[in-house]
Amino acid sequence: MKGFWENELVQIAAYYSVVVLCIIVFLTIFELVTRYKNWEEIQNGNMAVAMATGGKIFGIANIFRFSINQHDSLLEMMGSGLFGFILLLLGYFIYEFMTPKFRIDEEIQKDNRAVGFISLVISVGLSFVIGAGI
Repeated sequence: MKGFWENELVQIAAYYSVVVLCIIVFLTIFELVTRYKNWEEIQNGNMAVAMATGGKIFGIANIFRFSINQHDSLLEMMGSGLFGFILLLLGYFIYEFMTPKFRIDEEIQKDNRAVGFISLVISVGLSFVIGAGI
């Protein structure tokens, strides 16, 4: 008979709980580096912020999906997920740097949906590249 922590359902619940907590923490970090308040803007109907935030949520979850598939322990999964998040955050700063003619945060806060959509696609796209690397 397997031990409690070796039970597949317990492991699924553990991964799920840790990933949800990491998403909350990582979204808080993203909110600290942006000029706007994500949830206030979303509540006010700002679709650009909703798209950018949705891309970040998908990106973080996708990185953890790859991490869960590649690692046998919860601690290794968390380490790879954290590393992947740091790379995703770095991608955000590179995106900001590569657009010197306008500020990404300002455009997203003004509900520029084109910028919000590109931000979503960058987060999702990078998450696949980062995930494949871990």
